[in-house]
Amino acid sequence: MKPFMPKLVYFEPEALNYPLGKQLHEKFTEMGLEIRETTSHNQIRDLPGENDLQKYRYAKSTLVVGVRRTLKFDTSKPSAEYAIPLATGCMGHCHYCYLQTTLGSKPYVRVYVNIDEIFAQAQKYMDERAPEITRFEAACTSDIVGIDHLTHALKQTIEFIGQTEFGQLRFVTKYSHVDHLLDAKHNGKTRFRFSVNSRYVIKNFEPGTSPFEDRIEAARKVAQAGYPLGFIVAPIYMHEDWEAGYLELFQRLHASLKDMELPNLSFEMIQHRFTKPAKKVIQQRYPNTKLEMDEEKRKYKWGRYGIGKYVYPTEDAANLERTIRSYIEEYFPHAEIQYFT
Repeated sequence: MKPFMPKLVYFEPEALNYPLGKQLHEKFTEMGLEIRETTSHNQIRDLPGENDLQKYRYAKSTLVVGVRRTLKFDTSKPSAEYAIPLATGCMGHCHYCYLQTTLGSKPYVRVYVNIDEIFAQAQKYMDERAPEITRFEAACTSDIVGIDHLTHALKQTIEFIGQTEFGQLRFVTKYSHVDHLLDAKHNGKTRFRFSVNSRYVIKNFEPGTSPFEDRIEAARKVAQAGYPLGFIVAPIYMHEDWEAGYLELFQRLHASLKDMELPNLSFEMIQHRFTKPAKKVIQQRYPNTKLEMDEEKRKYKWGRYGIGKYVYPTEDAANLERTIRSYIEEYFPHAEIQYFT
């Protein structure tokens, strides 16, 4: 699939005070994209569309270039100590995504241009924790790889972390547009992870993302470029014949990577979950979704900020973990399984 290209770009005035903001304004002007000004992304109210669903879909193809004002980083357990805020929002249409609710009614793709200020804050966190390693997750609120061909902010971050003594960077993607990142001076401090899933999940719930085959080809490229490689199996979803579906996933993955030496390969496993607000939004935005969200079939689990989520019952979750773990151990016996949640 082609890399993301916005239909409409908004600039916050402050963004033009930063080198990256100026570069992006010049780039998008030369490309002939429609550019507008907004005092804040919260003030954008004139997107095309006759109803909320149409406006939502147009928002997904709208880019807002702005300044990250809150420099206190969120935590990002269990994958990292902190989330490094490079962007917010995603152009993909994954039905199950938690961004459906966290981004509210304005799911624009937003990029932040005050990169040096973000790096300075990251350095403070590293200094506070030294000599312990501080891990930063760059994909908590976006699929940063999917937009970095436009901004190269992620590439700058990889090289910034690459020259630190106690920092590490992690991010996950469903996109294959990695070529500009292959020559980054990462010094082995960035773990490049790809989201993988069964055919059923990718086909039914991940529109607007790179096909599985393209993701794996990109994974080969980044491994050849020396990045530590990882895969996130998420969300693990109990569809019909899910055991066979996930077995095939690992068979395909093994067949695609068996000729490569992957000494630092890692896997993370995340079961499907949803909140009541998310269920409502998902059903509004994807009214024909096949995504199963029956509270009666789930277990309620308290989450951050008092917002609970519905996960699989304890016995089902244990079965999911046991099954996926056995596939990893069979096809990738030397890989590290970092967690199941």
